[in-house]
Amino acid sequence: MGYNKISLQLFFVIGFTSALGTNYCSTKMKSFKVLVTNPTVPEIGIKLLTDQGCEVIQVTQENREEIIKHAKGVDALFWASCLSLDKEVLDVAGPQMKAIGIMSAGYDHIDVEEAKKRGIKLGNTPHPLHDAVADLAVLLLLAAARRAHEARLLIENNKWITGNWKWMLGQDVTNSTVGVIGLGNIGLSIVKRLQGFNVKQFLYTGHKEKKEAREIGAKFVSLNTLLEESDFVIIVVPLTAETKGMCDDDFFSKMKKTAVFVNVSRGPVVDQPALIRALKNGQIFAAGLDVMTPEPLPADHELTTLPNVVLLPHLGSATNNTRASMSSLTAENILKALGDEEMITPI
Repeated sequence: MGYNKISLQLFFVIGFTSALGTNYCSTKMKSFKVLVTNPTVPEIGIKLLTDQGCEVIQVTQENREEIIKHAKGVDALFWASCLSLDKEVLDVAGPQMKAIGIMSAGYDHIDVEEAKKRGIKLGNTPHPLHDAVADLAVLLLLAAARRAHEARLLIENNKWITGNWKWMLGQDVTNSTVGVIGLGNIGLSIVKRLQGFNVKQFLYTGHKEKKEAREIGAKFVSLNTLLEESDFVIIVVPLTAETKGMCDDDFFSKMKKTAVFVNVSRGPVVDQPALIRALKNGQIFAAGLDVMTPEPLPADHELTTLPNVVLLPHLGSATNNTRASMSSLTAENILKALGDEEMITPI
């Protein structure tokens, strides 16, 4: 990417308001109501809306009842929630609804077809979170490869062994083969980070070859080849009918027994019982997961009992600058749509 999060945020806040603000304030924006569906949304996005004359209604709790309670008559939804945005919510909002700004890159929780059928414009926030998610993918890869969770458990249980050179050996990233399933912007960012680890080769698979992949030396292969040859398999695909449950028993059976699996996409992409079997039976070496099913994951879930899995509670975009940039872009998408213009990042 050619910018960092801070410069992106400043561009959104300064550039957008100075260049476009006069088009939106006073006459067009003053009567529009925008419902913000999360009480913890960074203030920068809300300020952009109010500065342009919008009436902002913000829920005090992120739950469906609270959202439906305040949705009637709004012109736009600032959807910063993992809750389902479906026909019921749109019916309550009413026919005057013009825009939905989704504060996330993924939108599998949104009934896009229903919204578009009603002529509602939708936009998400794919760009601001590339770096943060890529950083987290590398963190999970390294932690799983070097058995970080298992090692911590041994310390906690007073089982730290000294003098045994074979104790707690992990997997090397140097001279390894890394396979990325879904080489979009996040996947490309992951590869660029891992290049500094002297990886032997990068493989990727998807619907077609990509020019950007050739520029960074990644090789396009079939899914089977990627699974059979990769020491690390990183999945970064959107959740669709095609990808749901794609990581099943057959998928894991093709991986090396020394391989590490990393998922920073969506939980349902993985057949979770199949992953658990692969981890327990030694079919794969370890896994690093930022997403799982369900979310939140119960504390007594079987995944939490496995020493060879590193779990994080869906923290991919969880940095101050990233979330602020996402908030800004969500507000700007809404303002564009309310002004009868194309959103910056439309769906």
